[in-house]
Amino acid sequence: MRQQTSTWVIRPIPVHVIVIAKAPVAGQVKTRLCPPLTLEQAAFVAAAALTDTLNTVGNASVLERTVVLEGDPGSWLPANLRVIAQRSGSFPERLAGAIADAFAEAPLPILLIGMDTPQVRVSLIETAATWLVHDDTDVVLGLAEDGGFWIIGAKQPIPGMFERVEMSTARTGQQQLARLQSLGLHCRMLPVQRDVDVLTDALDVAHRAPDTLFAAALRSCVPLSFNALNSQGVGHG
Repeated sequence: MRQQTSTWVIRPIPVHVIVIAKAPVAGQVKTRLCPPLTLEQAAFVAAAALTDTLNTVGNASVLERTVVLEGDPGSWLPANLRVIAQRSGSFPERLAGAIADAFAEAPLPILLIGMDTPQVRVSLIETAATWLVHDDTDVVLGLAEDGGFWIIGAKQPIPGMFERVEMSTARTGQQQLARLQSLGLHCRMLPVQRDVDVLTDALDVAHRAPDTLFAAALRSCVPLSFNALNSQGVGHG
């Protein structure tokens, strides 16, 4: 008698993850790391952070992935990844445009993440995507330690989603949450993450996620600062 075996088929979560990014060109990215980094080192670190993010998104079990890019594609970009040019305008306009353009390419719930949190793991992306396809969730949001937000998702483009939200302030995340709630949307919150903006951020994120390409790139640029941070225990707790 032949023994029957069952085969489990793992279907990807029907969500479209988009990474909104800037091409890692010296003098155009992560300039707040300079000094002590040079412009070239800052671009090198930014490229590593972007690669970590793209690898994480690429390994997540989601249906679609796209980079919404400001600048030209380079060797850091996986060959099989869809690329959409980032729109011009204010940052809220670019965010709204990224969601609308990605939805036009693949009309699925959209999960948008930036390139400033290279420490984020696959499991967190998949959790956000799973929440987003639930009937009781309209939007998802993850706040950043500096007061902003590192991820946002919606089932479809929402008119006015970013209106009256002041970007790049200590109030941005709370204003964004309040805006979503004012539109009558049910929002589920993801864990707070630390964005990489200045060297202190970068060192702390690298300490917490030492196995990332980002951490290796930063160690090669500022080994003394990195070692000093570790010896002081920054990032623990």
